This record gives sequence, structure tokens and C-alpha cells, in this order.
Amino acid sequence: MNVHIEARTGAYADSVTLMQVSRLVQETDGVDAALVAMATELNLDLARGMGFEPPDGVSADALLIAIRARDAAALDAARAAADAALTARPAAGGSGVEAPARTVGSAIRRGGGTLALISVPGPHAFTEAMDALEAGCDVMVFSDNVPIDQEVRLKSVAADLGRLVMGPDCGTAVVGGVGLGFSHTVQPGPVGLVAASGTGCQQLLCLLDAAGVGITAALGVGGRDLSAAVGARSTLTALDALDADPATELIVVVSKPPADEVARAVRAHADTLDSAVQFAFLGETDLTAASEVAIAALGTPVPTWASWPGRTTTARPGALRGLFCGGTLCDEAMLIAASELGRIRSNIAPLPSDRVGPTERTPQHVLIDFGDDELTAGRPHPMIDQSLRLERFAAEAADPGTAVILLDVVLGHGAHPDPAAELAPLIEAAGPPVVVSLIGTAADPQDRDAQAATLQGAGAHVFASNAQAARFACGLVTR
Repeated sequence: MNVHIEARTGAYADSVTLMQVSRLVQETDGVDAALVAMATELNLDLARGMGFEPPDGVSADALLIAIRARDAAALDAARAAADAALTARPAAGGSGVEAPARTVGSAIRRGGGTLALISVPGPHAFTEAMDALEAGCDVMVFSDNVPIDQEVRLKSVAADLGRLVMGPDCGTAVVGGVGLGFSHTVQPGPVGLVAASGTGCQQLLCLLDAAGVGITAALGVGGRDLSAAVGARSTLTALDALDADPATELIVVVSKPPADEVARAVRAHADTLDSAVQFAFLGETDLTAASEVAIAALGTPVPTWASWPGRTTTARPGALRGLFCGGTLCDEAMLIAASELGRIRSNIAPLPSDRVGPTERTPQHVLIDFGDDELTAGRPHPMIDQSLRLERFAAEAADPGTAVILLDVVLGHGAHPDPAAELAPLIEAAGPPVVVSLIGTAADPQDRDAQAATLQGAGAHVFASNAQAARFACGLVTR
């Protein structure tokens, strides 16, 4: 067996590019295993799990290339493929073509624009976002792993400049009818969303769309905006922006449980606005109920939410195992499961005594958020790359202590082009029943109904409502 392992210092590519390079190298004839990724601790552990031995003391800023091939010729071809993919760059400059801008600020000053999207590794996001603010733009920070003190500083500067910072870790927004980050194809309408929650926003967007209710805009503000440290700096700005839009009839603020004093301040500010404001704070309501309240407030009939029944099953003893891409969807399922099943363990549990490591196995009820910052450093988000979740699914499906597996499948622009195709073989082979919340609209590029049919055909019970999926899954656990 021929093996090549190296850690290249001073080399960087974004996680989606590296995922594509890894697949390209893996598909080279004669290659048995390949990983091209930033050398974060998670990726080093993944490499070891694949049978590689990374060099000692490698920095997380280094680029890890690990290839195992059947012979020397295949290894040489794989290394060449990796090098070619990593060094490929579009032609620029010369022949009268203007060289590309070297900074965000220079690009804004050269070409104009009012909104800058920042998607770089978290440690570098602050500099780029500040550059964009100072050049005159509102900013959407898609990057995660941004220190909270930098978030506070960014949002304080933005407030002084009369601008909006969406994020950090803002995965979803719709501005001027254009979806940013992980977004869905939705219709225009009277609802404005302020979202301290990416997948919470996505669930609301999809349920509103299913009811025929469109939006003016969806402004993500980052999951920490309603924390005591950040103090709703962006939420207040976003509320004012939506209220100033005459097309907005109703504003919905969605968040994981906020800090009490911050929630009071946001409610007080909402009372000063002309637009009606509804609050969808997890712990006070679930996302489906919040959608129904918003729909009814606009005088629109609340529909029966779509569902696709799976193979016949009955309740069985054992544990609920939840495998989620969306943090808010995982939070919502935890709140529902805790009320029905008791103690729930999770890598994002609010109480330290309930927390488990993301790779830790436990005989208790456990829900894992694979989109948590710890699991996305140097890796694509699980809405793009399901590999970690697929591995865990296989393990839980083979565990006789598993009563039911609950998971979300999130569609839309930016997400995996066909997640159901990857999940279907595992669902079909699983011993325990599988329940899926399918977050998408009929017009999304993956074709929501086709995805539902594939998942249902494999045996899964599929729901358009995450809350309904969670309650159904809890009902399959013998108590």
C-alpha cells in the first residue's frame, strides 16, 4: 500500500473547495482513501479514523493532504490531481483586464454595492467585516467561530454608522428578493423576519410559503444577538429596517431562548414600531405554532402541514437518537422531547450536566447538532457534506438500544443537491424506525416532493413540520 501524508503551511482553501478536492482525489483510479482538509483537531481525528497518521504538532492553519493508493502510479496521479485542483485559479490581469480587488473595501469602493457577504475562516472575519462597514456597506457574516467580543465590536461600530451586521454565523437571509447563504425559493409578501436563528428562519420561511404567505425580507442577526453579551444590537436595527418598509405588515422575531433582560428590551422597542411584531422564542412556542399564529394574523387559512407516512411501525423500548444539521431544529426537538421523554443529552444542551461530546455514544436519549461550531471548523456545514452524520447514523441504526432515529433534511440554495439519495440506503437498511423533518419549499432546486418520495420510499416517516416530526418520533419510544 502506498501512502502520502503532508501538512502544507501557508496554504488555505475554503471548506467547500476542499471537500470537492477530496472527492476528486478519492475518485482517481487506484485510490482507496483521501482527505484534503485544514488540519483542525476534528479533521485530524477524521484522518486517524481513516487509517492515516498525521504528523505531530501540525497547526490548524496547515493544509492536510492524506492519500492511500494501491500502487505508486495511482498515488502519483492522485497527488497530481490534488495539486492541480488546489492551484487552479481564474485568469486575471493583463490584456487590458482590470486586476481583481485585493480587499473587500477596495472592491466596494471600485464597484459600489450596499451589502457585503463575508465568508472566510472565523479568525479572519472581523477584519473583512470591519473593512466593509467602513467602506459603506451593511454586512452579512456567514463565517462562524468568530469571538463574541469581536461580534460586539462590529455591531457597536455598525450602530454608530447606521448600518446592519447580520451574523456572525448568519446562515440564512433574504434581501431584495435574493436569498443569501442557505436560502429557499419563496414568494414576496407581507411578513418580515428577524432571525437570531438560521434553521429557525428556514422553517418559518418554508411553512409560510406552504400557506401561500410571502416575505418582504429575512434578516439573520446571528444566534448570539439576543444574548446578554451582545444585547440585541442587530435585532433592534433589523426591526427598524423592516418597519420602515411599507410592504411589511407583520414582523416575526425568531430566536432560541433569549436572555430575559434582552427579550424585555426588544419587546419594549417593538412597542414603538408601526408594524405589528410577533415573537417566536423557543421555550415559549414552537416554530410550527409560531407560523400558524402569523398566518392567522394575516387572515390566511392555516393549512394542514404536509407529511409522508413511512413503513408501518410500532413503539419500541430504547432511546431517541436525533441527528441534526440545524441547531435551532435540534433545540426545538430537544425541548419537545424533554417534555415527553424526560432528560435529553446533547452537545448543545444548555446545562453542562446534560452535555455529551459530539462523537460520544450514550445509552440515553441524545440529540446531536452536527452544525455546531465545534464540528464545522475547517469542514463544510452538514447541509453540504453529510459524511459525519452518515457515519453516526450507521452506528445508531445498528445499536439495539436505539428506539427511533430523528433527523432533519434541509433543502434550498447552497445545500446538498440530493441529500435524500445519500440517506435512503441507510434508512432502508435501518432496524429502528426513522423520522425526518424535511425543510424546503416546492420551488427549491432539490424538488421537495421528490426528496420526500425518496425518503418515504426508503421507509422514513417525513414531515414538513419539525415540531410534528419530533412529537411523532417521541411517540415511537416506549415509556
